Amino acid sequence: MTHKPILVVEDSMEDFTALGRAFRKHALPNPLLRCEDGDQALEYLQGYGKHPGWPQQLPAFVLLDLNLPGTDGRAVLGTLKQDPQLCSIPVIIFSTSTNVRDIEECYRLGANSYLTKPIEYATLEEKTKLLVRYWLDTAELPLMS
Repeated sequence: MTHKPILVVEDSMEDFTALGRAFRKHALPNPLLRCEDGDQALEYLQGYGKHPGWPQQLPAFVLLDLNLPGTDGRAVLGTLKQDPQLCSIPVIIFSTSTNVRDIEECYRLGANSYLTKPIEYATLEEKTKLLVRYWLDTAELPLMS
């Protein structure tokens, strides 16, 4: 059985590395794919399969940072949730922002969840454990190719 990838849209290599380490600790069978900015994420999601070496499969879910170079996370979220072929992919915002306006705007745009990036690595491990448990073990996700 192949496991759908998880797409992480994150410009910080340090944050992506810590996230990958936390996911591996919980024996995540899904490959992590990284896009460094919003433009690359949209290119991948809207033209998936055109990227050499990347699976020709939509992700199980997207972990999306808000403050990205180029097209920011809000614009990516809005585009995904308006696209009939992509709108059912769960999008989890993973940002340092605790601004109430950011949180409200993301939910208004269709975010499925909003998580604040923790400063402490132990808290990151706990959040990834809960994330995996809910989105991959508990929730019923749509069947998309």
